[in-house]
This record gives sequence, structure tokens and C-alpha cells, in this order.
Amino acid sequence: MQSLWMLCASFLFAIMGVCVKLASDLYPTSEIVMFRGLIGVLCMLALLRCNGGTLRTRFAREHLWRGAVGVASLWCWFYSFSKLPLAMSVTLNYTSPIWIAMILFAIGWWRGKNRLEWCFTAAIAASFAGVTLLLQPSLHADQWVGGLFALGSGVLSALAYLQVRRLGLMGEPEYRVVFYFSLVGLGSGLAGTLIATGNPAALLHAHSVRGIALLLGVGISATAAQVAMTRAFRLGNTLVTANLQYSGIVFSSLLGLLIWGDALGLSSWLGIAIILTSGVSATYYNARNGRNIQNAAPAAAGALPGSTETITPRSA
Repeated sequence: MQSLWMLCASFLFAIMGVCVKLASDLYPTSEIVMFRGLIGVLCMLALLRCNGGTLRTRFAREHLWRGAVGVASLWCWFYSFSKLPLAMSVTLNYTSPIWIAMILFAIGWWRGKNRLEWCFTAAIAASFAGVTLLLQPSLHADQWVGGLFALGSGVLSALAYLQVRRLGLMGEPEYRVVFYFSLVGLGSGLAGTLIATGNPAALLHAHSVRGIALLLGVGISATAAQVAMTRAFRLGNTLVTANLQYSGIVFSSLLGLLIWGDALGLSSWLGIAIILTSGVSATYYNARNGRNIQNAAPAAAGALPGSTETITPRSA
């Protein structure tokens, strides 16, 4: 089930990317971020009203950290678009699963539980190789600043994904995690827009029907993708879920082919095949490993709630 949620999230993020690309001709980045956050807040409030629940939380600091690193990653990524070719910016941002694997290994080593999951790490590395083949990026000497921002967006994304996972294991529902992230994004985008324009009245400018449709597309697809991604990280193995996000670049490439006629060469199709094979292999291994654990120890005391991961005793 985690795989379906993450694939759904990746597809919706690809739709969001198309809307952002089209909307960038009409709106500055800060305003797109602001409306993305506004629509997310409104959607979550509507969901809350229909299904019940509360925004009261005991983990305000954790939500603030998740929102801060997530929005910072978004701003770094958007900034890198203005300094780098699209291929390089996307490739460097998609290093986040590799950073997740490194962070988890470092935490395990620090706690004396050095349990790097080599199968999943290899799948992540293979997926990144597939992304490189697909995008064929190249970085010139005068683009290193943009490259650092794009790489920084990947590191911050990794921290944000791990915080999403942590909030899920704490019992925070998806709507609450997405609401507070959207709220931070709304505040950040609003502040950026006010600083850029220097005039609050500039927020009241006229919108075309096309502009409104694109902003709605950005906000709704991003909010739905955040809900699906949050659930995927809460329910599943962290590295498998992180690896499946590479499918987003496949969706984006195919949408580019359909909408803008971007041609895909042999190396691009090879990259797509590697990404898909890696995701399927990691998912299959995780499912088989989960069955083995269940058969061998149906009442494993070290199981994490809502996860297929287990905590193995140090003596194992």
C-alpha cells in the first residue's frame, strides 16, 4: 500500500511541476509559493470540517521544524532554476534519498545499531544513476552557486521527509502535518511577496482565468501529493518510500513529452527503465522481507508502529 501512496504522490507532484512551469510565466516564485500554501490551508480546513478532527497538537516544535526545512528546500530549488539548466537542478534535488540513507546510517552508527539496508541503498543509487541518464545534466564553472542551492534543496528535502516520518510515528494525522506545512509556506510566500514588491496593495492585482486555473492546479495537486506522501512515509519503510519518489522524474519526463514535445533519446528511455526496475525491486524485496519477519517473529517486540521496519537487538 505504501508503494501506491508514494506513486500517487509522485504523479501529483509531477502535475504540480507542470502547473508551476506554466504559472511562472504569469507570477513570481514567491506568489506561487504563497498561493500554494493558501490553497493547502483552505483544503485542510475543509477536510477538517467535513471529517472532524482537531488542529490541536502536542508537537508544535516538530511541525515548525518540518515546515521550516520543507519551505527552505522549496525556495532553494526554485532559486536554482534561475541559475541552472532544468536537468541539473532536478538531478541535484533528487539526491534527497541518498542523503536519507546516509542520515539513517549515521544515526544507526551513533546509536550502536549499524544496520544500513544495503539492498535499499543500492536501489537508491541505481535510481539516481537512472535519473542522470534520463536528464543528462552538465554543470559549468560559473554555475556552482546554483549547484550548491540545488544540492542544498536535496539535503533539506531529506530532513523534511525524515521529519514527516517522525511525525507519523508520533501519531500525527496526515491532515495536521500538511496543514501546518501549508501554513508555513503561506507565511513564507506572503513575506517574500511583500519584500519583493514593497507594497501590500500589489497582492490585489487582477488575475486571468488561466492564471487562477494554474494556481488552483498548483495548490490542489501539491496538497493532495503532500497527504499521499505523508501517509506513505508513515506506513512504509523509509528507504523504499524515498526510492519510489524517483518515479516522479519519470512522470515529469512523460508529461513533458506529451505537453511540450520534449524528445527522449535512447539513454533517457534506459534511465526510465533503470528507475522503474529499481523501484519494483526494492518494493518486492521489502514485501518479501516483511513476510519473512512476520513468519519468523509474529510478535516482534521491536516493531515500529505503522511500519514494516523492526529494531533488531544489538546482539543480533
